[in-house]
Amino acid sequence: MAHTPVNHPLRPLYRIAGFIAGAYLVVFGILGFIQTSGESFTGPGERVLGQGTNMLWSIVSLAVGAVVLLTTATGRNLDVAADKYLGWGLLVLGTYELAVLRTDDVNFFGFTMSTVVVTYLVGLLLITVSLYSKIAPRSEAGAPRQVREGRTA
Repeated sequence: MAHTPVNHPLRPLYRIAGFIAGAYLVVFGILGFIQTSGESFTGPGERVLGQGTNMLWSIVSLAVGAVVLLTTATGRNLDVAADKYLGWGLLVLGTYELAVLRTDDVNFFGFTMSTVVVTYLVGLLLITVSLYSKIAPRSEAGAPRQVREGRTA
């Protein structure tokens, strides 16, 4: 973790980006839950915001978005860990769904190609946010990179 920046000057901007990603997942989950209520829990579902979804994926995206929003609001490096692990989880899930996209039996989340793309983008955004949102007291943060390398700040 020596190369991960601490107390990055654009940290508030990255936290806002993480909050927007979480809010998008919550809105998508709520709309998907409303749209797919009364249908099967898994299998092919409906299109919400241009993406394929079913009840299971709506609940998962709502839960992931809620965790992102809660940890972003809490801060204290809890958001860094949550964004990192949830981002990687979304990438793994998107890869699985990309592999089973054209099958009806194992496409449990009812993904379409647009859902895979959005899942990848949100996952990558969360990972990026986790890389630049870490904070530490000035005494523990160390010197800025320019000073460590012997250049003037």
